[in-house]
Amino acid sequence: MEGKAKNHHPLLSRPSRKEGYNHGFSPSQIQALAAACEAFFPSLSPVSTTQNQDDCVYDDNALQRFYNTSGSQYPFPDEVAEIMVKWGSPDAIPLLKFVLKLLSTRLGTFLACGLICLDWNWPFVHKFSELSVNKRESILQEWTKETFLFPLRIVFLMVKMMCCFVFFSWIDENFKNPFWDAIGYEVDDSKQDLAEPRKDRPLEKGVIETRKENDSTLKNSLIQKGLYVKDDPNDNVIKVRCDVVIVGSGCGGGVAAAILAASGQKVVVLEKGHYFVPEDYSGLEGPAFNEMYQLGGKLTTLDGKVFILAGSTVGGGTAVNWSASIKTPDHVLKEWSTKQKIPLYGSSAYLTAMDAVFKRLGDGAMRNRCRGVIAAVESKNSTNRMLEIEAKVTISACGAILTPPLLLNSGLKNKNIGRNLHLHPVLMAWGYFPESGSELKGKCFEGGIITRVHKVNVGDSNADCIIECAAMGPSSYASLVPWTSGRDMKERMRKYSRTASIFALVRDQGSGEVMEEGRIKYRLDGVDKENIKVGLRQALRILVAAGAVEVGTFRSDGQKLCCKGIKDMELEEFLDNVTALPGPKSKSEEWGMYCSAHQMSSCRMGANEEDGAVDEKGECWEAEGLFVCDGSVIPTAIGVNPMITIQSTAYCLSKRIAELLREGKYHLDDYY
Repeated sequence: MEGKAKNHHPLLSRPSRKEGYNHGFSPSQIQALAAACEAFFPSLSPVSTTQNQDDCVYDDNALQRFYNTSGSQYPFPDEVAEIMVKWGSPDAIPLLKFVLKLLSTRLGTFLACGLICLDWNWPFVHKFSELSVNKRESILQEWTKETFLFPLRIVFLMVKMMCCFVFFSWIDENFKNPFWDAIGYEVDDSKQDLAEPRKDRPLEKGVIETRKENDSTLKNSLIQKGLYVKDDPNDNVIKVRCDVVIVGSGCGGGVAAAILAASGQKVVVLEKGHYFVPEDYSGLEGPAFNEMYQLGGKLTTLDGKVFILAGSTVGGGTAVNWSASIKTPDHVLKEWSTKQKIPLYGSSAYLTAMDAVFKRLGDGAMRNRCRGVIAAVESKNSTNRMLEIEAKVTISACGAILTPPLLLNSGLKNKNIGRNLHLHPVLMAWGYFPESGSELKGKCFEGGIITRVHKVNVGDSNADCIIECAAMGPSSYASLVPWTSGRDMKERMRKYSRTASIFALVRDQGSGEVMEEGRIKYRLDGVDKENIKVGLRQALRILVAAGAVEVGTFRSDGQKLCCKGIKDMELEEFLDNVTALPGPKSKSEEWGMYCSAHQMSSCRMGANEEDGAVDEKGECWEAEGLFVCDGSVIPTAIGVNPMITIQSTAYCLSKRIAELLREGKYHLDDYY
């Protein structure tokens, strides 16, 4: 990677800062945070490289540096604080600061940590940073099991996840992380070797980056795109007129924009994220999460039980997902067309749409009227302006976690808006495959992202669950893997490149809701828990059958099993203790986090206003000309990767919108 970063987009290849932090933590809070970071990643003596023939050994010097480095070393604590303040939950940050304030005093440490901070010598009670690393580690181990003062467990989880993320995503001025060599990781930069890299950015001629515009240039840029523009300086508003305005550019919005533009409509797409193309990508996790994911990839449900990944860039989820192209299962289409009474999904038009999407991807009563949208224009070169776009048709394509807040903030009242949210929750398993003696070559981050999908079918069980491989960089993996001690964490990461992670994904019957941006509630029901338990156990069996010498789950206590010479009965005894996990706010000492990369159904289609937020055309019941065209309209969870289903649905909806526009159903007064 060294010396090549200049070929990537600056936002995706920035080295980590070394000064100028704006986290607002006091020196005493940073001192307490640094003490916690040191306990998570203490300075240790490395294991002997000849100690175990199966162990991964890459570079003795790098390994020595990795084990010797402490999480308290500058700039890690400041980086952790910065990222927590920027992306952490508004509810959790005050709690974190309060606990750190407690830990910066002797009395507060006694209240939060108990008798372990007492000493026979003056001053008898020590604050957190004055305790030995071993004692601090013991405190964190107790916090992860804390059931009475659960806020301590939440603080443990926050600091652990952010500390691990920063430790393995931080990069220096040479765009290198000092620990990658020790864990056998390297950034794949092979695309830089292309003989004839694409010179033209496909959307460049149509993109206006408002962050780079000022008052005069913004108006001129809009006019140059062929738009009708009226500037009203007195109201601080720039007014634009077009045929269709689409909010969001992901799976649904991108397809809708393509279909409607091809039909001759003048289309404006609003996207809060940046525009990147593959040549811009650096492969660096830190900048990529920061610029391309909702809340920097740190979004969770309110109870911290589900870790949610959602794209926030031009292309949305399609720009960051694994490109798994799976058609909507036949039994799901039948359910939607009959039980949910949505004829679209039983039609030949939908089947044609799926074929068209595959071809394009190269994979084988009186109602209100919506007149447009108003958006704030943020610019570094001038004061903020309001951009008012008036259109014949308005389409919300913000995705299932952002479309509901947009509609509710716009005054819509339908009871289904924001409810029935499905997440396809997953639980992960891991297996360690030492290089020596293994038929599996290479490293976990090499090769195809996803090449197989396994439908779980165990005995008499008919679990609505699939198993797929997980593609995770080192900082993502470290954030999610359980922490039981500083040495165990470094040992796990030393084996990272030869550790395979696979997950069980359930077609959830339980659901959640999202009424405000970033505030997501969700629960699994009993059927979901049973299905994901069956799937997780099968995932572990697959890893054992593939030759893993050690397997485990991501449960908080580090649940794992040594597989050498193991008998089937011993494996099944271990699997009997593998279950669906409660979340970090539960009363159980053992807990875990689910992950979700698929969000859907929060503005589902319905045969009537009682059953859905939109009709079969995707049009809101309460506002004529206002459509939803993203994953939120999907009637229920799908049970497989939803990209093709969302794009095929958007294809059908936008084709119908184009027909209605041609028929003159929607218009603007004095438009021409």
